[in-house]
Amino acid sequence: MSERILNLLEPSAVRLHSEAQDKTEVLTELGNLLFQTGYVRESFVEAALQRESQMPTGLPLEGRYNAAIPHTECEHVIKAGLALATLAKPVIFQNMIQPEEGVPVQLVILMALDQPKSQVEMLQEIAGVLQDAQVIEKLMEARDFKDIQKAFT
Repeated sequence: MSERILNLLEPSAVRLHSEAQDKTEVLTELGNLLFQTGYVRESFVEAALQRESQMPTGLPLEGRYNAAIPHTECEHVIKAGLALATLAKPVIFQNMIQPEEGVPVQLVILMALDQPKSQVEMLQEIAGVLQDAQVIEKLMEARDFKDIQKAFT
């Protein structure tokens, strides 16, 4: 279904059933995984948290689960990659359309993209995939990276 997402998804930056207590913890965990694997600069986590506070990325979806697609400016990125977390229990992200509204999120896809144009394209691609409730269910039920890969194909 989405080869570009699969190509950018870093296996070691996937956390399934994370016990993160809030969005800061999720973003820090995923950002640090991307940092450890050489995708992003040390400034990435702080920049992503800062951007999230000003331009929220919570996305209410049709099914049982909601998602967030956080990201930040290209200068914090060394090479393009995606990190993904499924959460054991929802954490609140602010709604990207109505920032005053909180969205309980259980799926987070952190984008680390090195081209401004690619950010918009990937955001649209991920948002499109997230419209499919079956994909979301498969992602939430995933027990390993192979399950994640199957969900996106």
